[in-house]
This record gives sequence, C-alpha cells and structure tokens, in this order.
Amino acid sequence: MPASSNTTVQTRQNLMEAFWELYTVKRIEKITIREITSRAGYNRGTFYEYFKDVYDVLSQIEDELIADLQQITPVSLLTEAPIPLDQMMNKLVTHRKYLAVLLGDHGDPSFQHKIKASYSNMIVQQLANTGITMNMELEIVLEYALSAMIGVTGSWLQQGEKIPIDQLVKLLQRITQDGLLQTIRAQI
Repeated sequence: MPASSNTTVQTRQNLMEAFWELYTVKRIEKITIREITSRAGYNRGTFYEYFKDVYDVLSQIEDELIADLQQITPVSLLTEAPIPLDQMMNKLVTHRKYLAVLLGDHGDPSFQHKIKASYSNMIVQQLANTGITMNMELEIVLEYALSAMIGVTGSWLQQGEKIPIDQLVKLLQRITQDGLLQTIRAQI
C-alpha cells in the first residue's frame, strides 16, 4: 500500500466503499475491478495500489472489522457475567452495515469462523491469565456460546433489529445464566 496520507487513506476507503455497495447486491465472484473503479471514480492501476483482487478487498474489510471488534474491555471470566455480552453486542452493532451482510446467507461463510476465532483467542488468553487451561469440554462450551451469540446477532440484524439491543443482551444473559430450557419455559 502507498505511503500513508489523507489522500491515500481516502482513496482506499472510497474503493472499499464502492466494493461494499456492489457486494451487498452481488456475489463476490460476479464483482469486477472495473465495476469497483468505475463506481469509485478511479482507474484499475489505482485499485492495484491497494488491493490484489476483489477477494483482497473483502479480506481487508473483514480484518478491519475483526480488529475493531476485539476492542472490548477484558473482564474476569470467574465473575457472574464471564463474557462481556453488552460490550460484545454493542461492538457488533456498531458495524451493522457490514455484519448484516457478512453474517447472512449472502456473506462470506468463513467470516463467522474468523469472529469466533478472534473472540475465542481473547477468552482463552483471559482463562490462561487466571491459571485455567483449556480442555475439550471448555472448547465445546466456548464454541457453543460464541456460535450462538454470532448466529443470534446475524439473525437479529437481518430481521431488522425488532427488539432493542439492551433487551437482546438481557435475553442472551438470561440464556447464559439460567440455561436454554428454563429461558424457553419462561417465555411460554
């Protein structure tokens, strides 16, 4: 990527935005560099200063999202609320424009795995800091919790955020603390 300046940052952002506008309506294999550069107002050479191909644009968008999603305050995993659901969900929602697509049917299937791996690594590190080592059962619990949270977030975003975020967080906390069956029974 060229030396950093306001112009190069803006150019890269414009190309990414043009890609994203196309990606929300087309499958990635149908998006051409010509479409991106035409929409953004640049030539093909400019595109290649920042990206290898259309898949690289998507990858860079995803990497930036994940880096930002990791910016949550660490908490003790041994407290009543071991996973900072409110922080995680609020971080996810700040990127709703991207996540509603990426976590949906039209999105990149590997993106869910990237988010899970990112949050899982953070939690495993927190566990290690308290002297707890991972075992197969903890790995399964972590996979279950993160898969559920990410799946629920994607579904919630795609359905138009029909309940407020704070209500969704409380529901997820209730499921986590009380268990799935007890939470279902309470809703009936």
